[in-house]
This record gives sequence, C-alpha cells and structure tokens, in this order.
Amino acid sequence: MIEVTAPASKSFSHRYLIAAALARGTSTIHNVLDSRDTTCTREILSLAGARFTPLADGSWQVQGTAGKLLGGKTDPLSCYVHESGTTCRLLTAVLASGRGNFRIHGAPRMHERPMGALVNALRALGCDIVCEEREGYAPLLIRTRGINAEMLPAQEHVGRHALAVSMDESSQYFSGLLLASPQSEEMITLVLGGNHVVSWPYIGLTLQCMHDFGVKFLVETRDSVDDDWFAADWRNISHVEPMCLRIKVQPGLYNAGDFYVEGDWSGASYLVAAGALGRQATRIRGVRTDSLQGDRALLDIIQAMGAKITSSENGITITPTPLHGVDVDMSQCPDLVPTIAVLAAFANGRTRISNVAHLRIKETDRIKAPATALRSIGVQVEEKSDGLVIEGLGNDVSLSLQGMRFATSNDHRMAMSQALFALRSNDVRAPEMFRLMDDPKVVNKSFPNFWKTFEAFVDD
Repeated sequence: MIEVTAPASKSFSHRYLIAAALARGTSTIHNVLDSRDTTCTREILSLAGARFTPLADGSWQVQGTAGKLLGGKTDPLSCYVHESGTTCRLLTAVLASGRGNFRIHGAPRMHERPMGALVNALRALGCDIVCEEREGYAPLLIRTRGINAEMLPAQEHVGRHALAVSMDESSQYFSGLLLASPQSEEMITLVLGGNHVVSWPYIGLTLQCMHDFGVKFLVETRDSVDDDWFAADWRNISHVEPMCLRIKVQPGLYNAGDFYVEGDWSGASYLVAAGALGRQATRIRGVRTDSLQGDRALLDIIQAMGAKITSSENGITITPTPLHGVDVDMSQCPDLVPTIAVLAAFANGRTRISNVAHLRIKETDRIKAPATALRSIGVQVEEKSDGLVIEGLGNDVSLSLQGMRFATSNDHRMAMSQALFALRSNDVRAPEMFRLMDDPKVVNKSFPNFWKTFEAFVDD
C-alpha cells in the first residue's frame, strides 16, 4: 500500500495567520502551510506590524497587533501579493480596517482579476480607495482610518448598518470583509448579495477561524426576501440563496491562542485521484472527513464515479476500481475541477461539469486550460460557458507521453492535475512527470512538496 500525507490547508493557514496578526497577545499556529501564497500573506502582515517567529517544528509564533495593522503615514506601505488571490482579497479588506496608507499590487495576472465588488464595499465603509490603472482592479491605493458601519445607508431588504456583498465572482470578498468586521466600532451586518453564490464552504472556513479566535457573530437565514430572519447554525449550512443569509459581526478583538491547521482537501485531491488511477491502494493521512472544507466534496464525487474509499480517524484509503462518468455541479468546490476533469478522461462514458463559469478569472482560465490539456492526450472535450463535457477514454487506456510537453499556464492546479497523466502512461513513470512540465515549480504556490510526495506513486 502507498502511504502519503496531505499538505496543510492553504485556506486555513491564510485565515489563522491573519486572525493571529489581528489578535491581542501571542498565538502559536501549528502545521502552517509553507507555500508562496502563505508567505505573501505573512510578509505583508509583518510589514503592517505583526511579528512572526518560526519555531523548530514548522509552527509559527505570532505577536498580534491588537487590531492595529498600520500602513504608511505619507507614502503607502507596499503590499505585494504576487499571484495569490486569497492574499489579495482577504488582506485588502483586513488592511482597510487598519490605519494608514497601503498599496495592494501583484503580478500582471493578479491585475486582471476583478475586485470591484470588494472595492465598492470598502468605499461604502468609509475607506478611500483609488484603482491606479483600471476601476475595480488592482493595483489599489488604500487610505484608511478604519471601517465604519455608521457610514452605511439603510437599504431595502438589507437594513441599517448592513452591507450586501456580491459573491458572483468570488467568496473571498465576503471572507475578507468578515475578517475585517470586528475592527469596526459598530456591529456590521454582511448580507450575501449578488445573483449567484459560488464557493460558499469557504465562508464556513472563515467563520470557523473567527469562532476559534473568540469573535462573536450571529448567522441568520430566511427562505425568501419577504420572510423573517431566523438564527442558523453556520456549521450545518450547505446551500444558500442570494439575499437570504446575513451575518452580524460584533466589534471586538481576536483572542490569541494555540491552533492547529488541518490537512488540505484541495491538495489532497491529487493524491486521492492518484490512488484511484494507480494500481495499488493508497492511504492519505492528515485529512478530516468531517472537515468544513468545500473540497471534501471530492469524496462524494469520485464515489459517484465508482471509486472505493474507506475512512479512518486520520485519513482515508482509496482502492483503484473502474470509474464511470457523472453529471456534477461543482459551484461549491471549483478548485477540484482540474482534478475531476483528469479522472473523467480515464473513466467510461461522459462527464458533465457545470456551474463554474467564474473559473475563467482564476490564475488561468480553468475551463479552457483543462480542456486544452485533455485534448493533448486525445480526449474529446467540449467547453461550455460554465463548465466542461468530457468523453472518457475508458479505464484501460494506456498513453504514450515521452517527448510531450505540458503547459502549466502558470497555475499550480494545472501542473498537479496533469501529473496524473503519468499514472496511465506506458513510457513515463510518475516521478519523471515533472520533467515534461514547462514550469514544474509552480506547485510552490500551494503544495511545495508535491513532486517529492508524488514519487510514492511508482508502478512496480
């Protein structure tokens, strides 16, 4: 049996680092993901006043700022986010709740990814934000004296001191504002707005982090805009409609403490898929089957495709079995699309992936890029406006990959998903697959040890 360990959760790592930086006192965060994206978040928080000390076991000790993240007094503090959308969106809101001048900027692709809904929300909360090149996009200049719920006008279906935030493009706008809201002197009510809700489970991760750090909030839902609100348990919410969920966040400080980052279901997805496509049973350690991470949905999807999975206290075991196509709405787990697309390529029948139109504004166009990759190995793929239709090659296909070259499109998820091709190759072994990538180091964004871990999948 192959045994591998999932990386630490990137989503929780970002959130715990931010919360610890805002907290009063010293926190210890264990099992933080050491990646390019989390390094960006940590370095910016350090510049704004938090102190991070590495510990011998890979943990971080964080001296918080008691809610006083500081920018420049005259010149803006330079906050370089590279290509991390999570760093960019979360910290734009969190730094705007601080004091001073900040400049949010990143790599060219980051300046092509929309932020208009977040910019408008922060302006409504009293922040002065200038988009340097194009309205609604980074680079941004933020001049702030904090966020102020009293600036919000009363709105129909929203109420006083309340702000409707669209999640049509990204859940990160809403998460960033949630993390920032305790910094206001007045209670802020955030209403889930827009026309379509994507990646809702990431809001659950944000609420989990805030709860762990002692922030007080109330989640309320309703069946329609004409109905009354009622309190809801945020841990049990799996689906919401626009204008039918609101979160009231009380002002106050984050409380320092001792925290452990759980394993990452997004990173584990490539290991689980490798187990499904290989010839040996594979045990993946470090993931929780009761996790709030949306990408835990991987288990449901691949079991629907015919995979055999057993769970234990600290992980899962997957045994290779023939796979078949499925129809799947992936709006709540869009990061899994490149992985599921590869599994679909080696399944019997047709797979339809839908409701992920927002993937076109990720690190790369994650509808077009997987389609292009699959076509390169002979898979018939149709691109839809909101997803993919994939005609599987079947469970017994054997590929010839020697001499081929695969484009990562500067996207970590494209590199790791295409690595899975080696498991159905007759001439390239798994550990050699990185040599066929145009930029194998792009995995450093979220899973720096991926290629080392992938060495375990050798067909003996």
